[in-house]
Amino acid sequence: MTYLFAVLAACANATSSVLQRKAGRQVPKRQNLSLRLVWSLAHEPAWFGGILAVTAGFLLQAAALGSGQLSVVEPVLVLELPATLFLASRVFQARLHRREWGSAAAMTAGLAGLLYTLSPSGGHPEGARWYVWVLGSGVNLAFVAAMVAWGRRGPAGRGPHGGQGSALQAAVLAVAAGAAFGLTAALIKGMTTAFSRGWAALFTGWQLYAVIAAGALAMFLVQSAMNAGRLVAAQPGLTLTDPIVSILWGVLAFHERVRGGWFIVLAVASGLVMASAVITLARSPLLSGQHGAGNADAGI
Repeated sequence: MTYLFAVLAACANATSSVLQRKAGRQVPKRQNLSLRLVWSLAHEPAWFGGILAVTAGFLLQAAALGSGQLSVVEPVLVLELPATLFLASRVFQARLHRREWGSAAAMTAGLAGLLYTLSPSGGHPEGARWYVWVLGSGVNLAFVAAMVAWGRRGPAGRGPHGGQGSALQAAVLAVAAGAAFGLTAALIKGMTTAFSRGWAALFTGWQLYAVIAAGALAMFLVQSAMNAGRLVAAQPGLTLTDPIVSILWGVLAFHERVRGGWFIVLAVASGLVMASAVITLARSPLLSGQHGAGNADAGI
């Protein structure tokens, strides 16, 4: 059931990506990294659909993490990218070509290779210690803050004339969002551990409220990344940073065991196959908004 819930979460997140990108195209880039961005998005019906979809994805992810390891669940969520592509092809009535099909197959093979070579197992039954949470969250948030500070140097959102986006700015903010989602996943794992002790433990524990705060931060950064530039620039960093950060949390904080030795080399090779497929898929005209003049205004 862990894999099923993770795949369904990826599909829900893909639906959210399409709808949020559609809504983000209607918002001026000068509102980037400001609360006015959220206010403007709230006037877009597609945005609410995206919020509902990502909420469903959150619940499915929590169900997957309740019975599975971070090192297993989060890499499966990279299937969000090909799912986004396939959904976009149906919504905007554009054909998929050999590049898209081949890259999706390569990503799936790389994911299977990564999970097989790492073979994550175990994990601390009581979750991470309090001092690990403090240290890990501090490092994670410091990385997010550094990426946001770098992203603020881009053109979108700078002054009254910040109407242009930047591929680098979108990519950097997407990395920040992916790292925030990685922290959120770790907190969800901690929340499910608390929930195993009952509803009272869930609502009196700090993890639930930390999940809400970290998730809200991640969603805000996603909106900013998509507002700053095309999905072709934002999606690779968003797709790849989340599982990398989550695997680090799983191994270092939750003591999930992965195979070492030559298996690490094979895992890196599988990861590189995945990364290449992600970059190739992200450059698809369907995601870059160049899939046809007739659909230019509706492109994501």
